[in-house]
Amino acid sequence: MAKKALIAGVSGIVGSATAQLLLEHGWEVDGLARRATDQAGVQPILADLQDADATAMALADCRPDAVFITTWLRQNSEAENIRVNASMVRNLLKALREMEGPRHVALVTGLKHYLGPFGAYGQGSLPQTPFREEQGRLEIENFYYAQEDELFAAAARDGFTWSVHRPHTVIGVAVGNAMNMGTTLAVYATICRETGRPFIFPGSAAQWNGLTDMTDARQLARHLLWATTTPAAANEDFNIVNGDVFRWSWMWGRIAAWFGIEPVPFDGAVRPLEQQMAADAATWHAIAIREGLLEPDLQRLASPWHTDADLGRPIEVVTDMSKSRRMGFRDYQATDDAFYTLFEQLRAGGWIP
Repeated sequence: MAKKALIAGVSGIVGSATAQLLLEHGWEVDGLARRATDQAGVQPILADLQDADATAMALADCRPDAVFITTWLRQNSEAENIRVNASMVRNLLKALREMEGPRHVALVTGLKHYLGPFGAYGQGSLPQTPFREEQGRLEIENFYYAQEDELFAAAARDGFTWSVHRPHTVIGVAVGNAMNMGTTLAVYATICRETGRPFIFPGSAAQWNGLTDMTDARQLARHLLWATTTPAAANEDFNIVNGDVFRWSWMWGRIAAWFGIEPVPFDGAVRPLEQQMAADAATWHAIAIREGLLEPDLQRLASPWHTDADLGRPIEVVTDMSKSRRMGFRDYQATDDAFYTLFEQLRAGGWIP
């Protein structure tokens, strides 16, 4: 019999990629989101995870073998991030408890586990790179920790196995996503080409010169499926990245070349995208109308604040994948190819010209 998955956040970058992979492997997929998904093969379930009663009602007939939690909601403070995002995990797992319950639950968080939340991002005493799972938690409030604690408590209570997955910046297709560097850079490059503005790296010297890595959404999906179906991976936390490392001084030129523009060498000054793109809404709207693009609202496509947070970090960020490798996960994805694939998908889908 086909296995059944429930993906919370199925319309997002990670959720949609995970749904596609599971469908290719013969799983049945229920996709939970606040708005209906039109992804082929996915059975939509509409619910707001902040509403415990509505969530329980929406999941009354859901009997998943595995649950993938790939969603979060950004709030105005870390205290609110903790309250809202912990309650979403709690409400979801409580609703499933009323049924037979899943056998495995996978939670996607990220490297803010090691770097700290947005309000204290990359500040204070941080663990050495490359980040390893054994380094544990920072002594600071973090909604990722609160989500994990809800997962651990429910697993101990209800008897399912769990896994926690910590990607670096995720590359993939989604619209209206709060953390979307790939699409943001695609939109920025398109505007630079349209207006003749220089394609200026917005970040810090540490990011321009230092080593870093990223996570393709398809690579993360493969990792989620691997952990769910590998007994040795049960009840473990994992870093998950593509497997290569690069410097932005190299990648910036690769991205510029794809769009047919010239990269501007970094001159030591930080020029955040939030400032560079602050007046670009009208320009993007004009491009979208002229080219017949699907989304003329710049704010729905680009998330400059998140790209600035990643590219403006004052420290090198590299992730160790030894734990997964030792357990048998061997997949690899070149990051420049991940960007190219994303750009091709955005163009083919009518999101960029």
